[in-house]
Amino acid sequence: MDILAALRQEEAKFEKQVNVAQQRLDNVRAAMKLLDGMGSSSKATGGNSAKTTGGNKERWAKFRAAKATGKQ
Repeated sequence: MDILAALRQEEAKFEKQVNVAQQRLDNVRAAMKLLDGMGSSSKATGGNSAKTTGGNKERWAKFRAAKATGKQ
């Protein structure tokens, strides 16, 4: 194998690692956004309403489903 082919192979490995890291970062940001939304809504209303709780359950279900399908 020549040097250029070896470098291309390494580049492909790093690209894959970058994609995985980006997906994880997106998940962390989504979780932070959900948690931030939960905190502000409970402060404004004085507690969680059934509507807010249902919406959060739905969002977390989507988050978990995406994670289970490998879209981390």
